[in-house]
Amino acid sequence: MPIPHFHPPDGGGAATLDDVDVPRVESVNASPGHTLRKPARLGIRRLAGLGVEGDAHLGATVRHRSRARRDPTQPNQRQVHLIHAELHEELRNRGFDVGAGEMGENVTTRGLDLIDLPVGSRLRLGPDAVVEITGLRNPCKQLERLQPGLMAAVLDRDPDGGLVRKAGIMAVVVTGGDVHAGDAIRVELPAPPHRRLEPV
Repeated sequence: MPIPHFHPPDGGGAATLDDVDVPRVESVNASPGHTLRKPARLGIRRLAGLGVEGDAHLGATVRHRSRARRDPTQPNQRQVHLIHAELHEELRNRGFDVGAGEMGENVTTRGLDLIDLPVGSRLRLGPDAVVEITGLRNPCKQLERLQPGLMAAVLDRDPDGGLVRKAGIMAVVVTGGDVHAGDAIRVELPAPPHRRLEPV
């Protein structure tokens, strides 16, 4: 099934998907330790300006260990990690054994082309929680330790030869709230001009 794309209405302003085939949260995951795999939870709580309650990356300043060693005062632009379930399916078709939470994401989505969304897009997850997309997740060597060849498998090239990173996107929490598997996802695009996602 193709992943829906977004087309802003004429004149700019917010854009949302039609109610047909509304994107959904497929899984929510969190881990208090700095482990790649994050176990599934019944629900996760988003805390505004901080991230996912009970997750190692919770905080207003950077929590990624190597980045924190360089400068622990950097703002945390990686509070929430999202991956689309369609990537897991693509990888399984190529012989990799991957599922929700195993590549470190807090939220696994379905029916939404995360990588094509512009910087500043906002996702409403369930009735309350809102996150704002900051950029792409840069695949790291932990993926290779999970399964040999996996890091290369989440990299691709566009028609112009540019590098495409498919290992999900990063976001910050704008509005807190609880998120559960099965919750609908609503998207609001920022005002144009739109900026393509870059690694953060």
